[in-house]
Amino acid sequence: MENFNLDRRLSRSVKVGKKEYLFFSGTSYLGIDQDQHYEAVLFDCIRRYGFNHGLSRLNNARLKVYEEFEKFFSTRAKAEAAAVMSSGYLAGIAAWQTLYPKADQCWIAPDTHPAILPADLKPNFQLNFTQWKNTCLEQADVLSPRRILILGNAVDPLKAEIHEYSWVKEIAKKHEVSLLIDDSHAFGVLGKGVFGTYSQHADSSINLVVSGSLGKGLAMPAGIILGKKETIEEIKAQPIFTGSSPGSPANLQVFMETQEIYTEKSLQIRDFSAIFNQETQDFSTIHGSSQFPVFVYDNPDWPEKLEKMGLITSSFSYPTAQSPKINRIVISGFHTLGDLLTLNEAVHQLAGKK
Repeated sequence: MENFNLDRRLSRSVKVGKKEYLFFSGTSYLGIDQDQHYEAVLFDCIRRYGFNHGLSRLNNARLKVYEEFEKFFSTRAKAEAAAVMSSGYLAGIAAWQTLYPKADQCWIAPDTHPAILPADLKPNFQLNFTQWKNTCLEQADVLSPRRILILGNAVDPLKAEIHEYSWVKEIAKKHEVSLLIDDSHAFGVLGKGVFGTYSQHADSSINLVVSGSLGKGLAMPAGIILGKKETIEEIKAQPIFTGSSPGSPANLQVFMETQEIYTEKSLQIRDFSAIFNQETQDFSTIHGSSQFPVFVYDNPDWPEKLEKMGLITSSFSYPTAQSPKINRIVISGFHTLGDLLTLNEAVHQLAGKK
C-alpha cells in the first residue's frame, strides 16, 4: 500500500489521481471544519481578529478572547481554571514541567503521550494498562507516604482503549497524588459534552491536571491545560507560557459562538461509533468501543483490499518506521450515514460475513 500525497484538505472523501475514495483516517473526530455554517462564522472571526496574534499573553496590548475562552472552557469542563496555549504538545510540556519537580515518584502509563512525558523518563512498554495499574497499586501499598505524580492518557488511540482512573483515589488515601491526563483524543468525543474527561476524573483528594490538543476533535490550532486555580496560576508564571505566542484567537472565538454545531456533531459521532461497534462486535479481528470512533483491525491485507473497494483507512508503522503497521478505521462527524453503511458492507464482505 503506497502513501497518498494530497493537495487538498481532508474531508469525507479524498481524490487521488482520477479516483475518489471515502476517507476513514485522521483525527478530525467531529469533522467540524467541514460544516459550512462553522466555516462562515470562522471567516467572520478571522476578519475580526486576523490569522494570528503574535504577542505574548503578558504584553500590555491584550486580547480579551483568551481569558474569555479559558473561563468558558474551564467552567464547562468543571475545572477551576484553564490555560490555553498554541498547541497540545506545548500545553503538555508546561504541565509536567510544573508537576514533575515536586514529585518523589513518577509513574507512567505504557501509552503515555510524549507531550506529558518528562525528557529523562520512559514508560514500561512491556506492560499493558491493567498490569501497570496493578503495579502502581502494589507499589503504593508498600511505600511510605510520598508525593506521587501519575501520567497517562484518557484514551489510547492506537489500540482504541479507553482508560479509567478511579483507582487513583486508593493511592491518594496514603500518598499526595497529582494526576496528569492527556485528553488530546478525548476532547469532543469522551466525557461530558465536548469538554473532555476532567469532570469524571476529578476528586478532592487528587491534584488533577488535564492537558491536550484542541486540534483534533475540536478543530482548533491550540492546546489547553485544566486544573485547580493554584496549579494553573503556577503554570502561567512559567517562561514556557509567558514567553510563547498564543494560538489563533479567531478559532477560540468561533468555538464559543458555535456550540450548537459542536453538540450536534458530538452526538452524531457517538451514534455512529455505537452503530459500527454493534455491527462488528462479533468480529474477532476488529477491536474498539461504542464510545470511541476508532477501530483497530488485525488483518494485514485489509488496507489494500479496502483501498481497491474505494476506502482509505489508517495504516502506518508506529512508533518507528521499522515497527509493525497499525491498521485502524476512523469514523468522523463529516461522514454520512450512507458512508457508514458503505464501510460496514465492505468489512462484512472482507470478513466473509455476507
